[in-house]
This record gives sequence, C-alpha cells and structure tokens, in this order.
Amino acid sequence: MSNCEPQKTETSKDNVSTNSIDEGLPRELSQLSLSSASNPDEFHCNKAHSETTMKNIYGYYQSQKLCDVALIAGGCRIPAHKVVLASCSEYFAAMFTGSLREAQSSEITLERVDSQALRSLVHYCYTGIIELSEETVEILLSTASLLQLHSVTKACCDFLEKQLDPCNCLGIAFFAEQQSCMGLHKSALEYTYQHFMQVVKHQEFLTLQAEQLSNLLKSDDLNVVTEENVFESLMAWVQHDNANRQSHLPNLLKLIKLPLLSSEYLIDKVEQACGDVPECQPLIMEAVKWHLLPERRSMLFSHRTRPRTSTIGRLLAIGGMDGYKGASNMEMYDPRTNSWTPFMRMGARRLQFGVAVMQNKLIVVGGRDGLKTLNTVECFDLTSLSWSTLAPMNTHRHGLGVAVLGDGPNSPVYAVGGHDGWIYLNSVERWDACSRTWTMVSPMAGARSTCGVAALRGRLYAVGGRDGGACLRSVECYDPATNHWTNCAPMTRRRGGVSVCAAGGYLYALGGHEAPANTAGGRLACVERYDPAADSWLLLARLSYGRDAIGSCLLGDRIVAVGGYDGVQYLCVVEVYDAEANSWRKLAPLSTGRAGAAVVAVPPPRALL
Repeated sequence: MSNCEPQKTETSKDNVSTNSIDEGLPRELSQLSLSSASNPDEFHCNKAHSETTMKNIYGYYQSQKLCDVALIAGGCRIPAHKVVLASCSEYFAAMFTGSLREAQSSEITLERVDSQALRSLVHYCYTGIIELSEETVEILLSTASLLQLHSVTKACCDFLEKQLDPCNCLGIAFFAEQQSCMGLHKSALEYTYQHFMQVVKHQEFLTLQAEQLSNLLKSDDLNVVTEENVFESLMAWVQHDNANRQSHLPNLLKLIKLPLLSSEYLIDKVEQACGDVPECQPLIMEAVKWHLLPERRSMLFSHRTRPRTSTIGRLLAIGGMDGYKGASNMEMYDPRTNSWTPFMRMGARRLQFGVAVMQNKLIVVGGRDGLKTLNTVECFDLTSLSWSTLAPMNTHRHGLGVAVLGDGPNSPVYAVGGHDGWIYLNSVERWDACSRTWTMVSPMAGARSTCGVAALRGRLYAVGGRDGGACLRSVECYDPATNHWTNCAPMTRRRGGVSVCAAGGYLYALGGHEAPANTAGGRLACVERYDPAADSWLLLARLSYGRDAIGSCLLGDRIVAVGGYDGVQYLCVVEVYDAEANSWRKLAPLSTGRAGAAVVAVPPPRALL
C-alpha cells in the first residue's frame, strides 16, 4: 500500500487540468469556496499612506519638480502645485477650478501680499506647520484671511487672544474687525471692557479717533467703580490733544451718565471742566434736575440715567425655605456674568426675617429659628465679611417687613408688622443708628404679616399681607414727619406673601396668594404698580409662574424677582422686569430653589469684585 500512494499522487498531479481543482489539496482547503458570494472582498488600508504621499509631494515642492504654478509676490517667486494649493485654500480652489484665466496660467501675481507671509502659508499647505510670533502673526492673519486658509486664521486669532493686554487690546480689537475676525473682535472688546480702568492709562486709548472712543463709551459693560471713572477717562483723552479734540466734547459728553454722578462732583468737576462749552450746558442742567427734582425722574429717563452694569452692584439672596427646613446660606448674583455663586452663611438659621442694607452693612432683623419667634438683630459687614450683634427689637417678630427710609449714613431702619408667635402685629419700631436703639413709632391701622414694605419718596408703605382672617388688599403709608399712617388706594387683588419693590417713583407688588398659604392653588403671577401721585394701581405684565414668597429688589434701574413657592415646590427661577417693554425676562437661576429669601442689592466694593 505504501508503494501505491505515491503513484496516485503523481497521477493526480498529471491530471490537474481534467480533474477537479480540489484534488491534490488538503481536505480542509478543498471544502472552501472561492466565490465572492460567500467570501467578502478584503480591503488593504495603509494608515501611513496620506502622510507618506504628502511627504513625497513636499519633496517635489522643495526640489521644484512637477510644479505647475508659480506665485509671485513682492518680487519673490514661489513654485508650487495647484492641486495642493486648491486643496487647502478656498481662494486658490476658486482660482484654479473655475473659468478665470488664472486657471490656465503658470504664473500668478498677488498684489499687496507679503512675500515672506505667502511663503510661510504655502509651506503650511504642504506640511500643516506654521510658526507664529508677535512680530509675524498680524501679517500672517491678514494674508491667511485673504487666501481663505481658515485653519491658519483661527490659529492666529487664538494666538492674539492669548496676547491680550491693557496696552494692546484696543489695537487687536480694531485689527480683528478689519479682518472680519468677529470672534477675536468680540474677545478683545470684552477684555477692554473688563480692564477699562487699566486700558485708559495706555497710549492706545489716548490715540483713539473720536468715533472709536464714542463706540467705547456707549457700552454699559465698562467695568468701572463709578461713572466718575468714565468722565475722567473722557477728559484725559480730550486734554491729550485739547486743541483738536475740544470740538468733540459735546457729542462725547452725551455718552457720560451725568445724572448718576453726585451733585458735588457735577459742580466741582463737570461744571468746571465743561461749563464754558455752550453745547454742554443742557447736559449739565439735565443732571442737576435729576438731583433737584426726584419726583420728576420718571419724565427724565434716558440712556444717561441707566447705570452701567458694573456700578449697580450685586444681588444677595439670603436664607429662605429650601425644602430642607430652611437655608442659612447666601448666594450672590453678578449681572456682568449673569451667574450665581455661593457667598457666606448666616450667623444663625432664620426664616421669615427682614433685611436692609446700610452703608455696606447688611442688617438682618427678627424672623424665627424653627422653634420660636426672634427679636434678635445681626449685622454683616460686606467689607470685612464679619458678623456682629446689634440691640434686639422691643417685639419678637417673624413675617415682618423691613426698609430703610432715606439715603444718609444714619438713615433709620423700620421693622413693620409681622407675627410674634401668638398674634398678628400692627406695631412698628425704628432703629436709630446713632443711639443704636429701637423705639416704637405710631402703629398701623390694622395688623398684617407677610406684607410687602418699601420706602418711596421719603415715606414708608405697607402693602397687603395677612391679618389672620384673610389676605389683604389694603395699603398704608407712613409719614415720618407726622408719625402718622394713612390709607392709600387698595390693590386690585388680595395678596398675602406679597413682594413689594420701589422703582422709578412707583411701587410694584409681585405675586402672593389670595387664599391661606397652606391651601393648594391661589398663587398669583400678576404684577401691579402703584402711582402715589394718582393714588391708583395698574396691572402690568405677568410673571412666568404664579408664586408667593418672592424675593425682589431694585438692581440698577430694574426689578429682579428671585425664587418663590408655587404651592408644590421651591423655585430657582429669577426674572428681571423691563419697564419700557413691560415684559419679564429670565436670568440665570438660583443654584437651589428657595422661597421667602431676603433679596438685597449691595454695592460692588473691591472686596467683592
């Protein structure tokens, strides 16, 4: 048998052409089908192919072989391959693939193009590498923009953005605008606004054209401490070339918010610097009227009476109910960034307390700690970030309203109404900053808790609330000169847990509930405004959600409504009111929902910036 097997094998080999191809193959291979129907095609992928190919093409570029075009700029001749240039640049793609005569030309002359920048960009088309430096980035950016090399344009913009400094940000902004690099332009302007106090000290600012300075001063985003800083920057610019710039002063002074300067500064600085220019006198008079006739400010509103964002301060949302038996933390809102950040914690847990701001100090009054009603008073110094204790009130109160009457350093603080744990209160007491004591003043005609309290035109208003029997529509006004309360026109709706804010010579009543607070439904979204001159209320645009226990205050010239309770949950929502459009717009929400938070505007001292 062993002698026969080799012969069979040889026979098989000899008969390959006539027998099945499977004969002579190992059995396991003979069973395989080579048809494409059952065996998919294979694809070979060389991952280094593109890189190797480009290296070879770059070698041809270096040795100037197979080049089919020469770019000529500034007397410099740069041979290249059209297909490479067209693949990287939309400019060259349109030139070489369209019907332009350059498509057939072997030499292309580029006018007003820097030869070294062009050489660097052509090199980039082959290698994807380009060197950026402070000396070359601007010419590379302008050339890349012309040739529509978008990746290089972006790289140059990113490089310039990293180089932004108070001494160069204006120049970069104007250059970016010329090149239509609007992202870089926006970043440079934002940097200029943020660092305005440093920018005005540099030569770039002093050499601005009048129109450029005008566009800068128009912005409400200039980061300044007071409007005085803006006026002084304008005068520094004028005095840098007084002979040629004095004529621009009237138009540029229109962009300074003169009514927001102090009356002393108006007389001592503005009048002295600009009073001799006839066209400036009406602007100064407008500012004087703003100070002398506060009751007519509603008729004097303009862009000059709207404060710049950095000067309006910050919002503090303090305490309130948060779903965890009461919050003791504070959140601070920055209008320049439209964001809330954690701030400090209260000295002790309080609910349904009142808050006032006096001379960079936060006065926290009364409330309850979850077990008992408090008469204690704490003071938080916004400069030193420290707590201290003040003399307690004569009466324990929660659900009280608190307001400061006047703008002076020793203006009195009033604590109005509330509940002492047993009964609803109509009593009112006043804190004297000089004697540091509380004294009782004339009581209201009726008891009320969870009312809204605000100061307007030297008088104190107590609005709505609850008296134990029902929610109230009634409004009372206190005159400190006579120590007497008088009734005003009632609101259109009953409102317990109402929030009240004074703005532009009016009182605004926001939200609240008509039924007892522990019943479902009955939360109000409607807002109404009281005109003390006409003694009447007017319904305005509604809030986004019906809710009570809203925290509200005036930030700049606009009312901000913070949080609240809709009967189901504590809300994070924050809205701002635009009086001109009669509409509410949402701002960044609180980090946690809270209702009954005390919300106050605090000045922007350097310690808080």
